[in-house]
Order: sequence, then structure tokens, then C-alpha cells
Amino acid sequence: MDDYDRLYELYDRFDTERLRDYRVFVDLFPPLSSTVALDRWEEASEALADRRAEIERGIEDGERLAPIAARADREAAFTALDLRGKYGRAVNALVLDVDETLRSAGDTDNEIPRETLHLLREFVERGVPLVICTGQTLENVKGFLVQGLGNELVHSGDVSVVYEAGAGVFTPGHGTETKRLLYDDLSPDTRGVVDDVRSRVLREAPERVRRGCHLQGNEFNVTLKPNAETGSDTAAARIDEALVHLLDLVGESVADRVDLPDDTTAGDDTAGVAAGPATARAFFADADPEIADALDRESAARAETVPPAAADLLAELEVALYHADAAELAVSDLDKAAGVEAALSVLGVSDPFVVVMGDSKSDRRAMEWATDNDAGLAAAPTHASSGVLDHVRETDELLFPPGEAAELLGTVWALNCLVDESFAVDD
Repeated sequence: MDDYDRLYELYDRFDTERLRDYRVFVDLFPPLSSTVALDRWEEASEALADRRAEIERGIEDGERLAPIAARADREAAFTALDLRGKYGRAVNALVLDVDETLRSAGDTDNEIPRETLHLLREFVERGVPLVICTGQTLENVKGFLVQGLGNELVHSGDVSVVYEAGAGVFTPGHGTETKRLLYDDLSPDTRGVVDDVRSRVLREAPERVRRGCHLQGNEFNVTLKPNAETGSDTAAARIDEALVHLLDLVGESVADRVDLPDDTTAGDDTAGVAAGPATARAFFADADPEIADALDRESAARAETVPPAAADLLAELEVALYHADAAELAVSDLDKAAGVEAALSVLGVSDPFVVVMGDSKSDRRAMEWATDNDAGLAAAPTHASSGVLDHVRETDELLFPPGEAAELLGTVWALNCLVDESFAVDD
């Protein structure tokens, strides 16, 4: 009998759903001071042990398969079996986006569910480190990680944070490697543009942008956020205006470093627009249809052509528009993929086979890095961006409902149990 037949028998003969219900109860509702609560917890704990023992005695190799049934449903278990057949490897690091991946504004009240947090702790206890990979600031991430995972785990040496989508990596407990500022390695011109924009972005902003937006507290990237409610019409208008302002500052800073031809703004539609701003608008409009649409909404003229010298420097930069949410300046080379590589190096994961879980374009870059280097799997919530969904469907189709990251983590748990018998030995 092979593992396919054993799993089929396991899920066919036993009430594994009830087994998982007991497991969740025992894990997430520990004994309390109340006698009634303590009695209920003890009853559930005994029921869990009895059901696991029944599986262990009742089928071939039950001791190895019972931990799988306790955390993964039938579909997750057979998906894990397929992944073992395809890759033959256990996952040795989790690379996790936060917003709309581990937590969801619409489905988890913007909190990471306790079941997800518990599973993450279980993975770390079994030697699988966490790489939290986010566009947020370091201070924001540290705050909710300590609150959710606990100070001891965050500072255990097995947790790393890639923040501002790759600008830096923070790995507590690793001495001089604890904080790596990836932006320190940029060319003087590239870093100079970002520094120039940061110093001017609010001080020189048009009044409606200055009064209607605030500067997010980033360490390196420059992010303008609306003062109005995110997603509202007012926020959308302010962020469109902020985008034009941000592009113009980028263009002016680039023009200080690159000689632009006199005819850069040729054409009636660019009358009154300086060469640098017109060039930056054109470059990023060509790169991103959403930016082009925003420029059209603002009637923001742009150059007909982008001189090669300016294009070389602008290509080092990345301007992003998040509709009614943010306008951001970052650097192309400082993406989540670069941050993940740096984090894994600090964590000592020399031969990575990771699962990258995320929902946005920046997460897709990390997924593509894993795929291109035979270094892991990609997974996403079903409401992820179209590009992410395309990539996940083209690889292993590891999709999960919004707010249900624990469901996918159960699949990873099952994979690791199937590959390494010792993985869940203390489960």
C-alpha cells in the first residue's frame, strides 16, 4: 500500500473533520482559571488524543499520517502528496506577505487570525523560519509581530522582516547582520534622486496635496498617503494629484543629473512643462497603464519621447500608484525578491525551498524568483491581483480563500510531514 492508498483510507474511514475541530479548540483555547472552561478543555484534549490514537492503530503508518489529518483536510493532504511527487522536498522557510494575505481588511477585520499565528509558531518550533515580506515600515511590522507572535519568537533568530518591499531586512538576534540596509548599495545618482524627492515632497507640494496628504514614515521609500478615507473619491483625487507632483519631482532631480535635449518637450501639449517632469511622466506612463490613466485624469501633459540617458536613470526607479490609497517612489532593484534573498542568507537557509504567499505585484517578483531558481512554491488568496493569480495557476494552483492563510499552511504542513517523518514528531 502506498501513501495515496493510505491517505484515501484515512479520510474515508475516520471523521478527520471532527479531529481538526478538536485540534483547533485545544490549540486556540488553552485552559483558563474557570473550572468549567478547564473541564471543557481537558475533555477536548482527551477526545483529540483518543481520535489520534484510533488513527494510529487503525491504518498502516498511522503514527506518521495522524498529524496530517489533524491539520489538513482531504484536499490539502492530496495536494501535499502531489507536491511531494513533483518536488520531493520539504519547505524550509515561509515567505509571507501580510496585508490581504495573512490578514484581510474585509474577512479578518485586519487581524491575523489566531489559527494562522499558532501555525506559524509551530513551523518555527520545527525549524522552519519566517520571512515576513511587506511594503510596510519596519516599526509597523515589528509592532504587530510582537503582539501576534510574542517577543520571544520574534527575537529568536528565526524570524526576518523584509520591509518597505525590499529596502531593508531586519533579523533580530544576528549581531551585526540584524539590520541590513539594502539601499546603502545603490549608486549615488539613484539614491540621490530618492533623497531629493523626500526632502521636497511636502515642502514644495501644491496646496491641495500638502493639505490632503501625509508622508508615510518610511525609512527609505517615499510614500504619500491621503488624509481622506482610503478608497473614497476625495482620496482618489488627492492621490492622483500627489502622483503628478511625485513624478515631477523625480523628473527635476533626474534633469539635475542628466543632460536632456532642448526638444524634449516638443509638441503643443507640453507647453509650459519643464523637460524633466515631462520626461518622468512619459517614462512611467509608458511603464504602467494605471499611471497613464491618472495623468490623463489630471490632464498632465508628458513628453513625446524619453531620451536614452534619462531612461537609464529612470529605469532604476519605480513609481507606483495605488488607487485612492498611495503614490510611492521606490527603487527597482530593491524589491521583495532581493529582500528575500538577503533574509534567507542571514537566516542561514543556504538551499532554500520556500513557499511565497502574497497578493500583489511586488509579491509576484518573489514568486518568480522562487520559480526561476527552483527554490519553492507560490500561493495566493483568490482575490489577489491578476498577475499573481496567473503565476500561481501556471505553477501549482495553490489558492486559498481571503483570510484563510491557515488553510494553505495546512497543505505545507502535510507536505513536510510526508517528506520528513520527524517533522511532526512532537505534534
